[in-house]
Amino acid sequence: MPSMGVSCVRYLVFFFNFLFAITGLVVVVTGAIIQSSYHHYSNFLGESFWTAPIVLIVIGSVIFVVACFGCCGAAKESPCMIITFSVFLGLVFLAEIGIGVAGYYKHEELSGILEKGFNETLDNYKTNLAAQEAWNLVQSEMKCCGVNGPEDWQPIFKNDTVPKSCCHELPIGVSKCTRKYADPEGCFPKLSAFLGSKSLLMAGIGIGLAAVQLVAVLLACCLYGSFRRQYETV
Repeated sequence: MPSMGVSCVRYLVFFFNFLFAITGLVVVVTGAIIQSSYHHYSNFLGESFWTAPIVLIVIGSVIFVVACFGCCGAAKESPCMIITFSVFLGLVFLAEIGIGVAGYYKHEELSGILEKGFNETLDNYKTNLAAQEAWNLVQSEMKCCGVNGPEDWQPIFKNDTVPKSCCHELPIGVSKCTRKYADPEGCFPKLSAFLGSKSLLMAGIGIGLAAVQLVAVLLACCLYGSFRRQYETV
């Protein structure tokens, strides 16, 4: 019959694995939302910026599977399954630390990447359909105009005209979108703040889960040792 200490650790492992199963699903959903909802801003950021959300989806799926494996190991009192669970959880722990660091790093370099992307697509606006679609999308969604303001469009149109996506509330009888009626806020500060919050969210999720899973790895190792001593005694 297992001792009170072994039973306590086993129940703790069950509890933490239940949390992992839930957090695994949360990580998958979070990564999917970030990837699917904001991927269309990749024209300003490049594809590499969105690697972390994809990794989050993979990590969340792995967490869910590993959590089920840990529950089975604790239920069957199998030292082999527990140590395998610990190894997998340790690897997930390292991956989540990487996600946290990557999220923070992306946040630090975001402004430079975004400013470069805005300037390049602005210069190619007249000749590049993808650039036009990207600008119309970001200006419509963010309710902004130009990189830092409507005046950024002057070199492109050579007059006071700006894209229609800059004007969100034209007066009655006015059909032409000009700097006078354009949103005065630039897209760079708005999108930078918006995406910056997403990269910090990824960093927070990675570091937070890693901290919880470190405790679970230690508990699983204690449970493994308890099972081994129990079987050696028998």
